[in-house]
Amino acid sequence: MTLSGLLTLIRPLNSAMVGFAVIVGMVVSGFPKMSYLSALLGFLTGFLISSYSMIINDKYDIEVDRVNNPTRPLVKGSVSIKEAELAAATLLASGLATSILLGWLTLSIAAVFALIAWLYNYRVKKYGLLGNTLVSASVAIPYIYGAVAIGAADEPLIYFLALTSFLAGLGREVVKTICDVKGDEIRDVRSVARVWGAKTAAKVSSIFFISAILTSLLPLMLRIVGLVYGVLVSAPICIFIALTIKILKDSSAESAYLVKRVALLGMLLGLIAFMVGGYFRW
Repeated sequence: MTLSGLLTLIRPLNSAMVGFAVIVGMVVSGFPKMSYLSALLGFLTGFLISSYSMIINDKYDIEVDRVNNPTRPLVKGSVSIKEAELAAATLLASGLATSILLGWLTLSIAAVFALIAWLYNYRVKKYGLLGNTLVSASVAIPYIYGAVAIGAADEPLIYFLALTSFLAGLGREVVKTICDVKGDEIRDVRSVARVWGAKTAAKVSSIFFISAILTSLLPLMLRIVGLVYGVLVSAPICIFIALTIKILKDSSAESAYLVKRVALLGMLLGLIAFMVGGYFRW
């Protein structure tokens, strides 16, 4: 297996974002408690286990990729199934090893994260909304992992961040089902859009987007954060309001593709609001 083939499999940018999410969890929950070592180990755990999940995703999605993405390494044959399985096992073991260096509780969370990734790709993906829920949980877990890793799990703001990220991510996952109907037919995925139609998927996703907006406002209403957070969070709130209106008005695949991409920007800006607003609480 070539290095380029491995890098294509693990999607390093995606995996780096998961590692970064762990550091964000540390910053939001207790920046003074962070150390260079805890940040490094936390990043590596997120990166390695995410890389593992990316490989098993390609393994179980190989038939879908033959239609939707024929340039993937397993489809092309530049990486064999056995090589991919060995790489996945190595990455998983390495990720669990870095997590145990931070404590037994972090090991448990990392193991749950890895189990969710496997369950989703092996079978649960076929169950539509349940699969979307597991993916969204995987988005939220790294933040909590970061808090636990530095002994700051008692910080309430981290749970509002995790919940808001979960809801926004779930809305985005449901929107994606509108774009993925053809591919989902191959694996018989009972997605919201495939089973109940694009308009229903648009309504469901809008519920999750609105819920994310409400949970993002709760820290402000409870006075956990202050004006800095309030100013910063207004941008992602406006984005998700606009996306909700957009997808309800136009539930076509083209509209859904735009919404799912812009939602990432909204989630990023929301993350910045939690980070900066959590540090400067005035």
